[in-house]
Amino acid sequence: MADGCLGPALCKALQFSIPFRFKASSRSLSMATQRSTSLLAHSSSNPSQPSLLVFSGGTAFNGVVEELKNLTTRVAHVLPVSDDGGSTAEIVRVLGRKCIPSIEGERKGKIHQSYIRITASRYETALDTPPLEMELALLIASLGGPAVGDIRSRCLRLSDESTSEALAVRRLLGHRLPLDALQAKSEWYDIVEGEHSLWRDVSRPYGETIRAFLVYFQNQILRRSSESFSFSNGSIGNFFFAGARIFFQSLDAAIFLFSRVSDIPTESLVLPVISTNDRLTLGCELWDGTIIRGQNEISHPTNGSMEPINKVFPTANPTVLDQLSKVDCIVYAMGSVFTSVCPSLVLLGIGEIISSRTYPKVLLLNGSHDRETSGFTASCFVTAITDALNRTYGDPQNCLKNLPNAYINALLVPRDGQILVDAQCLAAQGIFHVITVDSMHDPKVGIIFDPKSLIQALADLISEYTSTHITGI
Repeated sequence: MADGCLGPALCKALQFSIPFRFKASSRSLSMATQRSTSLLAHSSSNPSQPSLLVFSGGTAFNGVVEELKNLTTRVAHVLPVSDDGGSTAEIVRVLGRKCIPSIEGERKGKIHQSYIRITASRYETALDTPPLEMELALLIASLGGPAVGDIRSRCLRLSDESTSEALAVRRLLGHRLPLDALQAKSEWYDIVEGEHSLWRDVSRPYGETIRAFLVYFQNQILRRSSESFSFSNGSIGNFFFAGARIFFQSLDAAIFLFSRVSDIPTESLVLPVISTNDRLTLGCELWDGTIIRGQNEISHPTNGSMEPINKVFPTANPTVLDQLSKVDCIVYAMGSVFTSVCPSLVLLGIGEIISSRTYPKVLLLNGSHDRETSGFTASCFVTAITDALNRTYGDPQNCLKNLPNAYINALLVPRDGQILVDAQCLAAQGIFHVITVDSMHDPKVGIIFDPKSLIQALADLISEYTSTHITGI
């Protein structure tokens, strides 16, 4: 009965209106501290609050997003679109089986695969551990659309919580269905038909807007009659995002809609590093030629697959390049350096602009090792970032030759973290500004930054840099 009521209501449901409602003198350091404290106290109402651009994945940096709002809401969050875990994988699996109508004739059902090499190997480490021997790649397929899980996660973190309705919308779009497949499907039908308790505090305009795209998403699933969609542990926000993206044929339009529905501050931007409606898959090429496809497979490997692939070097999202040219500071966030951060840095135009700017370029060092960086020291992280931005292992015609300090001039380190800070190697890379920040212990991932201390350190860095340039010191 649920299936039958979804199709006929579609046209009517889509008739809606969107409801928007370095070193400095002690005097300079003292001035910088006063200014950074002022920034933190008044950023919500100060039109001159600093602007940041953050390269990150969808998980590690989320823990400091709320605290960052106390410093500034003028933040461009740049995220990859290659995550293929969770419900994102199921969306791509089913909706990627068939071209969407407007491009079916052009694509003719063919998948083009290509990649960007961003090598993570042969780094000198201070520890007697083997280097990470793999190359990361970006495999581009023309079907299924880009993954939106990381983008949805960041949008939810930025969403408004000031009213009961804002909280209700956040709960709805952040909701995950049960693991049991039958229970998940039953609950999904309750939600898409508007009968679930999650709709209780959502007003009619918002409810009709959100439900219209959930209905459209369900309609797309039903059109793939040969595929059985599993709603197990499905994200309602991902389903809404996918419905909007397919309807508008634009990832940017879907992000705009999600941002307005969840009432994200207009000066906060959530940007896919590549503006595309194609499916992007991260891949890893080992030195023996084995290729592992998929971000989830790289993080939780089973077996690699051997497939021929060709090189391609796409250009970054023009809005990302524009923001890089305007912001006051860039941040390389903590997290999975090779599967979350580097895929955004290797694109054409990113390294060129960052190296040409004179602003704080801050690397947030991880507090613990992961599979991607076992045995790495702080300078190894710097090398990884530098190689990605220089496109060192790519087409020689597209490679840059910039030194590490053209891309990173400050390093924030969590206190008592596992990563060895090899100061001499960092100095050889031209990086002298290393700041230890208070940390805390997370039972799942270990040592992480204390959010309040991290944002204060960022505020101090920006203010110190501003003071240095104003006074000419």
